[in-house]
Amino acid sequence: MLHIFGRGRPQVDEALPRAMFEARKRVFVDLLGWDVPVLAGRYERDQFDTPEASYLMLTGDDGNHRASARLLPTTRPHILDTLFAALCDEPLPRGDTIYEITRFCLDRSLGARGRRVARDELVGALAELALDQGITLYTGVAEPGWLDQVLAFGWRCRLLGAAREIAGMRLGAVAIEIDAETPRLLERSGIRCRQPSDEVRHAA
Repeated sequence: MLHIFGRGRPQVDEALPRAMFEARKRVFVDLLGWDVPVLAGRYERDQFDTPEASYLMLTGDDGNHRASARLLPTTRPHILDTLFAALCDEPLPRGDTIYEITRFCLDRSLGARGRRVARDELVGALAELALDQGITLYTGVAEPGWLDQVLAFGWRCRLLGAAREIAGMRLGAVAIEIDAETPRLLERSGIRCRQPSDEVRHAA
């Protein structure tokens, strides 16, 4: 099931964000070794987890976290403009219809195939949400391995500048165009956007 919460939506069951922040800690801190804040030794949350953030989260039949991502409005402080503006060789994309994808998290409990399936579902959900909400462009910052995947999904995606070494990590910034053709382009790569019959639960 896909859950969408945050940014002006009604309050969601606190079990969902807790599970997401715990999963983020297991991936970004325990696995990848990022130096980011951890609350109570369990939850990875940073200065961008504000009421302005939106979240997409996939759960399994058991209700457990499978994958999640955070969206930040580019009209407010976000990761690219605050921490990694040097990655852009052109003016930073900003605007009411431009959002930054951050904290794309695939649960460590999933096997390789499960992570691939969850990844594709979440990418499709991001595209469908953009079409539903009038988002025309996503931006993001990624390390080379993930950057290569993002560029290969089939959607219209371009680098905003050459990859650079920053704070001991090699990173690049991307811009992803979203329009009516995006679902078809993703489907050619095997990524299906959700259909009206698919279950989506907005915060209730």
